[in-house]
Amino acid sequence: MLTKDPKTGTVLLSGGNPQIAKADGDVPVQAYIAAMPGWKSNLGRQLDTLIVTTLPDVRKAVRWNSPFYGMEGKGWFLSFHVLTRYVKVTFFDGLSLDPMPPGGTPRSGEARWIDIYEKDGLDEARMVQWLRQAAALPGWVP
Repeated sequence: MLTKDPKTGTVLLSGGNPQIAKADGDVPVQAYIAAMPGWKSNLGRQLDTLIVTTLPDVRKAVRWNSPFYGMEGKGWFLSFHVLTRYVKVTFFDGLSLDPMPPGGTPRSGEARWIDIYEKDGLDEARMVQWLRQAAALPGWVP
């Protein structure tokens, strides 16, 4: 079911994920974050700020209606996506992180993720550990 975000006019896809055109840079990522519904927008801002603070040379883009973060010449290491009740933060080489993020299935390959619900909050110290590790690894190149 498609709806429109009342404050931005952005189309929200199934689960409330903002529909943002594929583009490189901070502008489309900020448009995505602004269109994240409810509490998820604050979490998106918090994630983005933490990523940029931890990794000032990070590269940003929107792909497949999700913000992607990577390092120049290394590919993408992280993306997040809005679902109905939570935000999924995916590390593309999550199997190599210590400690390994908890989310994963036999079909997810190297990727691992965390699902952040409203009541959970963001463990910034753990996220910074993962960000530093993930950015140092070869990233995912589609």
